[in-house]
Amino acid sequence: MSKRFNRRSHRAVIPLAAVSALTAGAALTGCGQQRDHSVYTVLNSSTDETYHRWDAQAMTRCGRELGVTVEQQSVPAAQVMTKALRMASSKSLPDIVQFDASEMPTFAEAGGLVDLGKLGLGTRDVPQGIVDFGSYKGTYYGAARSVNTLALFYNKDVLGRAGLKVPTTWAELRDTAKRLTHGRTYGLALSAGGAEDGVFQFTPFMWSNGGDETRLDGPRVVAALDYWKALLKDGSLSKATVGWTQADVNDQFMAGNAAMMINGPWQVETLNTKKSLHWGIARIPVPRAGEKSVGPLGGAVLTVPRTGDEHRERTAGRIVACLSSEREQLTYARNSWMVPANEKAAAVWRRQVPELDALADQVATARSRTARLGAGWSGVSLALQSAFQSALTGQSSRTALQHAQQRATSGN
Repeated sequence: MSKRFNRRSHRAVIPLAAVSALTAGAALTGCGQQRDHSVYTVLNSSTDETYHRWDAQAMTRCGRELGVTVEQQSVPAAQVMTKALRMASSKSLPDIVQFDASEMPTFAEAGGLVDLGKLGLGTRDVPQGIVDFGSYKGTYYGAARSVNTLALFYNKDVLGRAGLKVPTTWAELRDTAKRLTHGRTYGLALSAGGAEDGVFQFTPFMWSNGGDETRLDGPRVVAALDYWKALLKDGSLSKATVGWTQADVNDQFMAGNAAMMINGPWQVETLNTKKSLHWGIARIPVPRAGEKSVGPLGGAVLTVPRTGDEHRERTAGRIVACLSSEREQLTYARNSWMVPANEKAAAVWRRQVPELDALADQVATARSRTARLGAGWSGVSLALQSAFQSALTGQSSRTALQHAQQRATSGN
């Protein structure tokens, strides 16, 4: 969930039937327009100038290596799926689409993607969790160049002056946050907004506590939401947290209005612009000492749409292989502060950016949001978003999550 994938509050929910009809039509009829056989297009969300430039440079290197020209067409992250669908309906699908990994299963379930394994892409040096991140029902459809997750960022100076250690358990986090709350400064900032940002930030608390997205009203999920409510009751969280995005959380941390925050590596570039801010990073605290901190894998995957032109699909697969190679992953990760998906590249990355070593540890235990529910995740996400708004403004966690489970089950 990089800088380009963390603002998703207005992402459209596309009915699977619509996706199926459009992708099937595109595949059956093939490409509807004549294409330059040496020019390949990548649809992505690299609208930021820096990301667009980094991607352009990588595509130029891979294009030169493969003897083709690779061009990118960039739209805001919230528009990638709808743009891909419009292109499918006009039979002008790009050769490669970079989907947010949480959206990829919807396109895959509709039969719109090519199995990367059949195009020659292997996963030997990719951790199983990241393979699952790019897979749907056991088929590998999406190659990740880098991944990210959430971690606990803390102000070293503030904790040092208070004589406090970095918390590692929920009890320690609650106590530390309470001690660091005074005046205009809150002990902790996190996103509990009614959008995917809030759901992304809730998953480490739900999963680390043994909760499961297949049963939102289960006792472990209720306890996780009760923990958020306790932080709010303590005054350690701002009441405005119910409306904050992850970018808002970072703004609060940088302004000195929060001593700690839950956030991701896409904020590092911005954090480093404030030289007086001495920050550190650690794993997200767990319910009990010695347990695993399980966060969400975020980021995007490179996919090859099924267009019916097998020659172009094979070449597109070679481009994806190049863009996700160990060399390119390391370059991309160094630029973006993400963690390389390839284990060998990640080992080199750890040595080059030791200040983010805790993030790599968090990635090692992280999991995909869609691993269990596939395309059904979007319904669960919407249900949880509503539950946060209700529970954090007065309703009991159990009642809010019971309604969420009913909504997720019924699809309404």
